[in-house]
Amino acid sequence: MDSNPVVLITGCSQGGIGHALARAFAASDCRVVATGRSKATMADLEQDPRFFVQELDVLSEQSVQNVLSNVLEKFGKIDVLVNNAGVQCVGPLAEVPLSAMEQTFNTNVFGPMRLVQAVVPHMAYRKKGKIVNVGSVTVAAPGPWAGTYTASKAALHSLTDTLRLELGHFGIDVVNVVPGAVKSNIGKSAIASYNRMPEWKLYKPFEAVIRERAYFSQTTKSTPTEVFAKNTVATVLKHNPPPWFSFGHYSTIMAIMYHLPLSVKDFIMKKTMKC
Repeated sequence: MDSNPVVLITGCSQGGIGHALARAFAASDCRVVATGRSKATMADLEQDPRFFVQELDVLSEQSVQNVLSNVLEKFGKIDVLVNNAGVQCVGPLAEVPLSAMEQTFNTNVFGPMRLVQAVVPHMAYRKKGKIVNVGSVTVAAPGPWAGTYTASKAALHSLTDTLRLELGHFGIDVVNVVPGAVKSNIGKSAIASYNRMPEWKLYKPFEAVIRERAYFSQTTKSTPTEVFAKNTVATVLKHNPPPWFSFGHYSTIMAIMYHLPLSVKDFIMKKTMKC
């Protein structure tokens, strides 16, 4: 084993936050295990010797165990786990199929916990490690049309806070990374998911604004992915990383929104999201 940190990242498809994080960690002299559901989406990383590319399905416990075995066999350790893989779910809560909600929570909540439960025994044995969960700034002020996604990230935030308290005894740092509006391919994946939704009944008149919600974080003012990744990696690699790190467009605004009275917050959201 060398002294360079070994970092395992989920959701590293090209064009996303995980992909940018992988490159930023590699630029900081880390040994990066870049994972995703298909190696084809990480072809550029696979051609770079700085990366150990693995196919990983966060919905499968067997897949998680296989990847961890491969990583420990190759590097002998895992220093940092970054739970980045996630999916969007756009639609009114009264009509979104429960199967879509279950899929969102399975990926965004139980997916990270599968990785956490798999890697913690190794980190606890070494009395060293960092777990990074990627949440969402929308949790600070939940709005319409993306309630399932926001609720799943709120659950992840809560679990992260508890993990920080429970794992500190073992020398494991737990960091909640909360992106604002950051350039990524999540808008495209959100639309792909939206197109599989049934036709709205009660909310048919809102169809245009609901579809527009999928692209809300992807505007010309959104923070470049590389900028977000560079700042996040610098924070995570600190000797004593902070328990909470939020960065990106809207992050300051949403922090302010969190402290506003509900009546004011609701008024702003109704105007912004046209509901």
